[in-house]
Amino acid sequence: MSGLRPSTSYGALVLNATYEPMCVVSVRRAAVLVLAAKATAVSDGDGFLHSARRVLPTPCVVRLTRYVRVPYRAHIGMTRRAIFARDRGVCAYCDGPAETIDHVLPRSRGGPHAWENVVAACARCNHRKGDRTPAEMGWRLRTAPVAPTGPAWRVLGHRTPDPRWASWLGLPAQRTDPLRLGEATA
Repeated sequence: MSGLRPSTSYGALVLNATYEPMCVVSVRRAAVLVLAAKATAVSDGDGFLHSARRVLPTPCVVRLTRYVRVPYRAHIGMTRRAIFARDRGVCAYCDGPAETIDHVLPRSRGGPHAWENVVAACARCNHRKGDRTPAEMGWRLRTAPVAPTGPAWRVLGHRTPDPRWASWLGLPAQRTDPLRLGEATA
């Protein structure tokens, strides 16, 4: 049973037949795609997967054998985890560790629940700010909140990328910090 558990927790990057990054799947799903001849392994990861008759290197990057048309998603879903990733887990007001999310213009005052109005905040700043705007508090945001951009955000979202995926995602090899994905592609 230990052969079924990969040594990496990243998963496997799936590329379309044209080498465009599509998504991230579990190592087990990537192995099934390779064994079913629906994909070929482009890059091997650490370790091996064992079955009764076969030993397969753990796939790190797989490429589909047939082209799959995927509709373009212009909108990147906004989740709590993605907001923390975009803001690097730092409070937008005091640079302390973020614990909550805060609407810059409170929703009770008509503020939208959108990337441009939501920031990560520590509990203390969020509580002190309450139902006011940063200007009313005499505060200012360290950086203006914006929607993340780039193909890496579409494929990975808030996931931590494997350093071996850098060339496929268009990221520099040394900058695979998930909290800097928007900067690397912007």
